Amino acid sequence: MRNILLLEPNYKNKYPPIGLMKISTYHRLLGDKVTFYKGDLKDFILDKYTKKCIDKLFYIDENINWRLYYTSIKNYLKKGGKIDLDDIPINKSNYQVLLEQAIIEQKINFHKKKYENEPLFDRVYIATLFTFYWNITIETINFAKKLVKSNNDIFVGGVSATLLYNDIIENTGITPIQGLLNKPLMLDNDLKILGKYKDVIVDTLSLDYSILDEIDYKYPEKDAYYGYITRGCIRKCPFCAVPILEPDYCNFIPIKNKIEETKLKYGEQRNLLLLDNNVLASDKFKDIINEIIECGFGKNAKYTEPNQYAISINNLINGINDTAYIKKTFNLNIELLNKLKGEQKQEIYNLLSEYELLNIFTTTKENLIFVSDKLLPLYEKYFKNKPKLRYVDFNQGVDARLFNEEKANLLGKINIRPLRIAFDNIKDKNHYENAIRLSAKAGIKNFSNYILYNFKDKPIEFYQRLKINIDLCEELKINIYSFPMKFHPITGEDRFNRDFLGVYWNRKYIRAIQAILNAIKGKVGRGKEFFEKAFGSNEDEFFKILEMPETMILYRYFFEWLGEEKKYHISTLAWEQTWKETFLLLDEKESKELLEIIHHNKFSTIDINNVNPKFKNLLILYVDYRDNVINSNSELYKLKKEYDQHPTRKLRRKSL
Repeated sequence: MRNILLLEPNYKNKYPPIGLMKISTYHRLLGDKVTFYKGDLKDFILDKYTKKCIDKLFYIDENINWRLYYTSIKNYLKKGGKIDLDDIPINKSNYQVLLEQAIIEQKINFHKKKYENEPLFDRVYIATLFTFYWNITIETINFAKKLVKSNNDIFVGGVSATLLYNDIIENTGITPIQGLLNKPLMLDNDLKILGKYKDVIVDTLSLDYSILDEIDYKYPEKDAYYGYITRGCIRKCPFCAVPILEPDYCNFIPIKNKIEETKLKYGEQRNLLLLDNNVLASDKFKDIINEIIECGFGKNAKYTEPNQYAISINNLINGINDTAYIKKTFNLNIELLNKLKGEQKQEIYNLLSEYELLNIFTTTKENLIFVSDKLLPLYEKYFKNKPKLRYVDFNQGVDARLFNEEKANLLGKINIRPLRIAFDNIKDKNHYENAIRLSAKAGIKNFSNYILYNFKDKPIEFYQRLKINIDLCEELKINIYSFPMKFHPITGEDRFNRDFLGVYWNRKYIRAIQAILNAIKGKVGRGKEFFEKAFGSNEDEFFKILEMPETMILYRYFFEWLGEEKKYHISTLAWEQTWKETFLLLDEKESKELLEIIHHNKFSTIDINNVNPKFKNLLILYVDYRDNVINSNSELYKLKKEYDQHPTRKLRRKSL
């Protein structure tokens, strides 16, 4: 039996690591021990040494429950110093000297990084996601090398591993896996180890949902079946990584059996989240929709959450990932205890206390199972779940160019919410509008899309695409949420350039868009008035907002109020008037020079006394007043406080 570690770098992400969940299933089939971790890696190692220390303390003296002092022992191993006998009562044992030596030994081993010479794992797998998580991904890979005997025992896969293959080799010495695990013998070729599983293809395996309960991190998109019902894409869009990640198009991958396996082992999941890159390209699309309906996701289908306590206890009894289900059952017990009142609460508290189930470190599988007969009926009584609508989400979006009435009607037969339709190019306007209209006619009311910008598009085309969505919402009485997404190269010389500029963009425009998105939490929803305030009621207003000082964009209403109510010298009105007056004084060459300064967006480095005097009054307004707005000693801060308490402010809180 091998000791396997699955690592996801400690970045924030919405979805669980599907690849690692499949690899976990693979190694459990082979009888290996699997651990999943996402978090601070040094803390992970410290936990390992704490558990090792406690095992040694039990070996020396089993009459004291050392697990009660887990946190104190962990803190000592981390910080050292003198052992606090109130925190770690080794003085209550006849073997105090031996116990003290054991604790100090583990502290020394931890700080001297003895784990680097005595590897904790036989193999480590590391998932990689987007290329903008590069630094933390490389740090994770290099740290993982300390946990195994050889670099050959490190397996790195996923998006960045495929796209930045040579860069990972150069920065870590590890040769990553490119693409999918879609052939047998890709992780092991020893037939003695594989036995009857020699023909297993990892990418086709069901997901091990249990590993998600091993970690403290909670993925925002949870309670779903995750997977693919097609692979690849028929397009070769130059900004997209799919042709590299999934070069071959597969038009139908049945999911019914995987959903049934998941339901049987881990319980029914609410939603169906499919990561297909171009499902409409499949000539089996009708079969795909029929299978989705058969899996329980037809129009208006509902879901009732299963009894999580029963699932947890059953999986403990069956030995399915004890680490995960001890933790999950412990949390469910505490959740139940908090629901109870009076004598019943005291009774259950006493029961949990008697079997040492009030502390996660003293909780054991055997005791959890023993008390479950008493707790299961109470859980069923106090956690009665009401039916909820369940949804299908083709998360990567569908291709507007492939829509027709038949496909739209098929989509209308399932609980799809939202329907994500790509709108990357204004040239696709007719296809996009047709797709929205056909879908709305089929009864779909909720839509979403990413609006790519900073690629080969022009800023005005970005505005036009957003405006089209606003107009469609008004006309068809539907909801479209747009998520503007700035383009960054994923390959080539600019692959690590977070300041990359598209050919028609400049730094000022990029910062202006980001300032607007910060104010509206990154999404553009239905509402003409709101949209026009954020982005302008027409194309001229849009460009006026882009040219506006960033602080005035962020605090638009405040700076408008300063001009309207206070006649203050720094306001959007003052900026607009000064803008007009300045450009009236300039010839074509001077206008170009001033715009270059503004579009460069480096106002903090400008010496205002050494610029063209004609520019001075305007550029003064570009000095970053953001610090003054939040500096409690500034006049702007005091005016902002006055504004926040103004009666009209309450009417504006939902806007900029």
